[in-house]
Amino acid sequence: MTPMKKNQLPTALIANLQGVLAGRKESGGSNGDGEEKETVSNEETRVSSSDDGSGLLPPGSKPIVLVTNGDGIESPGIVLLVEALVREDLCDVYVCAPESDKSSSGHSVSFPETVAASSVEINGAVAFAVSGTPADCVSLAFSGTLFPWSKPALVISGINKGTSCGRHIFYSGAVAGAREALMSGIPSLSISLNLRKDENQESNFKDAVDVCLPLIRAAIRDADKGAFLKGCLMNIEIPGSPSTSKGFKVTRESLRRPVLSWQAVSANRHPYSGQYMSMHQSLGVQLAQLSRDASAAGAARRASTQKKNVEVESVAAAGKPEQRETIKKFFRVEFLQKELEDVDDELDFRAVENGYIAVTPVHMNVHVEPEIQAFTSDWLASALSKHGEASSGQRDY
Repeated sequence: MTPMKKNQLPTALIANLQGVLAGRKESGGSNGDGEEKETVSNEETRVSSSDDGSGLLPPGSKPIVLVTNGDGIESPGIVLLVEALVREDLCDVYVCAPESDKSSSGHSVSFPETVAASSVEINGAVAFAVSGTPADCVSLAFSGTLFPWSKPALVISGINKGTSCGRHIFYSGAVAGAREALMSGIPSLSISLNLRKDENQESNFKDAVDVCLPLIRAAIRDADKGAFLKGCLMNIEIPGSPSTSKGFKVTRESLRRPVLSWQAVSANRHPYSGQYMSMHQSLGVQLAQLSRDASAAGAARRASTQKKNVEVESVAAAGKPEQRETIKKFFRVEFLQKELEDVDDELDFRAVENGYIAVTPVHMNVHVEPEIQAFTSDWLASALSKHGEASSGQRDY
């Protein structure tokens, strides 16, 4: 796996800017009649999607593919996938991914916080690490402020470690990245590798990339032609040993959900730990952060052993406030799998357990059954009617 490093300006972006300058020189520069402006406009058209909302690129251009993930930009899944896409040379590859692990961030965004986007180098791709969530990354990429385009042909979120089957899709930052693209009308894939702790991470990710490439090639081709499935994202779940999988299987989304297991942790192990620091920070910043962490941890311990925070709850008859100590506790959550007795082989998690690569279409059209709509209407009318009776009774009284 090629290591990434920060770069003031990615080589692919430099090449793009050089192309713009070369185009200006060939046209003879501006002559006061708008020729320079026209040249820039043509260059922007080359790297941007069309304005008709289709997400298609002009003939002769390679489609643009945006890659994001939930595990963070330095995870092997995204690096190996991007390197493979660059080697395939079927598209122009751009990367906008979280700078740290956001695999369970769901579809959260960082409003109203300010996020930073730092250029990193993944050979052959224009890449930025963002101090936000996967949904932030995709939205920022589409904004036109980070890249010289606003509509890619396809978004791929992955390859992510862990499962995205069943109700995991509501917690998954990886699926959220693909869903954010879908909300903007852009075709998207979410790809996850269901690894166990004892499996070799990098070699399994390499195999996962290899088995997914046929699907990715087809998705790029069809998205570029406007022939990709509308209104759905494809959630692809790969077994932990991709090279021994039984092939692809179209599945349905199951009701399998994780159990959130909360564990209490001691005050000296609370989340002020240095593990939350970005690996992209300079040594000086890291040392300063460590100092702040140590001070915060010490303050927390002193507060729990020496100092009492006092809240005024009420005033007693004698005029003295009643006092209560404020207790602060720390917890961490883990995802545990809840076993299901459902033996339907067409469900996503069951197919993966049986050695298949599950391909599950996930749509956003929330259809409410007529009886549910009718019940809601009756319930609302009843609630408002009872509220009116109560209000009338109060007035009479």
